[in-house]
Amino acid sequence: MLQELSIKNFAIIENLQVSFDEGMTVLTGETGAGKSIIIDAVGLLAGGRGSNDLIRYGENKTVIQGLFSIPENAKTVAVLESYGIEADGNQVLLQRELSRNGKNISRVNGTIVTVATLREVGETLIDIHGQNEHQELMDPQKHIDLLDQFAGNELKDVKMHYLHIYSHYMDTRKQLIKLKTDEKETVQRIDLLTFQIQEIEQAQLKDPAEDEKLEEERNLLVNYQKVMQALTSAYDSMQNSEENGIDKIGLGMAALEKVQDINPVYQTIASSVSAAYYQLQECAGDILSEIEQLSYDEGRLNEIENRLELIRQLKRKYGNTIIEVLGHYEKISRELDLIENRESYLEKLNVDYNKAKEEILAIGKQLTALREKAAVILEEQIQLQLKELYMEKVLFKTVFHAQPGKLMITDNGLDHVEFYIATNVGEPLKALAKVASGGELSRMMLAMKAIFTKTQGITSIIFDEVDTGVSGRVAQAIANKIHLVASYSQVLCITHLPQVAAMADQHLYIEKEIIAERTKTHVKPLFGPERINEVARMLAGTDITELSLAHAKELLDLADTEKNKA
Repeated sequence: MLQELSIKNFAIIENLQVSFDEGMTVLTGETGAGKSIIIDAVGLLAGGRGSNDLIRYGENKTVIQGLFSIPENAKTVAVLESYGIEADGNQVLLQRELSRNGKNISRVNGTIVTVATLREVGETLIDIHGQNEHQELMDPQKHIDLLDQFAGNELKDVKMHYLHIYSHYMDTRKQLIKLKTDEKETVQRIDLLTFQIQEIEQAQLKDPAEDEKLEEERNLLVNYQKVMQALTSAYDSMQNSEENGIDKIGLGMAALEKVQDINPVYQTIASSVSAAYYQLQECAGDILSEIEQLSYDEGRLNEIENRLELIRQLKRKYGNTIIEVLGHYEKISRELDLIENRESYLEKLNVDYNKAKEEILAIGKQLTALREKAAVILEEQIQLQLKELYMEKVLFKTVFHAQPGKLMITDNGLDHVEFYIATNVGEPLKALAKVASGGELSRMMLAMKAIFTKTQGITSIIFDEVDTGVSGRVAQAIANKIHLVASYSQVLCITHLPQVAAMADQHLYIEKEIIAERTKTHVKPLFGPERINEVARMLAGTDITELSLAHAKELLDLADTEKNKA
């Protein structure tokens, strides 16, 4: 559930901190006070589309934060783990920042994420329903998922088995299609692969570091004169002249050895000079050895240049390194073998494909049977919910679409499911997404939410004036139904109906005031007499009378009685 909400510099809200409780919370207040702005902020927090227009006038950025508590087995945990985000106990902190310079930063538990990731996490926590937006319930593509959730664990286990077979079925099918491509294209592919294989084989690449070693040898040959001159000069100065350096150091070493016993300092100096003398002799020997081994071979240089150019051409075509070129060689060799032996592969693939298809059809039929069984129960429960919402004449049906003689094998099974309703007696069933008035859609949505909320696992459901356009006994029925939904999930509800406000477990009053010629929005929890006054205002308008106060108190007492029944 949503525990804390912090909003800074969003629309007319300067700084707002709101705490929420479990159960049903209503937000009421005068039109334009900022009720929907709070819900818009929550929507932005859940990954909704944002723009600079949402930032409060005169400010550089808006910051929205929401702290949610979640159960241990919540779907949110799995989503967080998939992105490597640590779950902080049983809490999730979402944060969204929008700046006027276009900077958009989203965080989940302190980790910076993309808006898409924020939205994926947010969808497991928040479900917002407005007057004309009913999300999953109005999206035919989501109906089969809702039915599967309603069907429970038995169908879930079968579906997991189905998805395992489906993955193998699709892989086999793709390979078959690839092998059955146009013969001309296959011949062209064989020619290309053969050419590439021969080109790489002729290069006889064996050492992955050959190009690096050749570059070193090439560098030595190209700089032969420079290296020979430097080595010769160094050797001459050290040992190959009448007044060479090493002989002079030897004389100095001998002189120091004569006095080293007189003072420990002289002994230390003599030892250092002696060590340097023998080290320089060793270096001179190494230099002479290099000089004797050094030679210039113009033919070898040309050979290296040609070899390096060949390797460069292969890397330009097949990979950035020799290892990648050899990896490409292995890959195309396997592909050529597959194509050249396509008939035997095709025969084996056909056997695997037919076997996988038989399995998937068998399991798919099991899925269909379980769905059809669950659909009957769902229809009965939906009809019961609609009856309680005074829509007893409305018919609800789960329709399984099928094309004669054609199977639809998808990752969801063999079925295409869509919810249909008939809102008036004698009218045919029509797709839910295309039928009904706003008030009817609101009640349909509530009826379904009362059932699906048990299985969806959403922690917070928000109703933004979904009760618009109803009154009387229907208003009371909607209030009861929203409270029923709140028994399975936290509900935040913006309403103008006193019946809905009276059923709330927590009542927040939204008001705005002008301070220093700026409009600010405030949230105030209502209790006792203040709550009675607000319900009376919703009943009577601005002129609150003793009668409207008495009516409001009676409405709240009746609501308490109704909640105690549950």
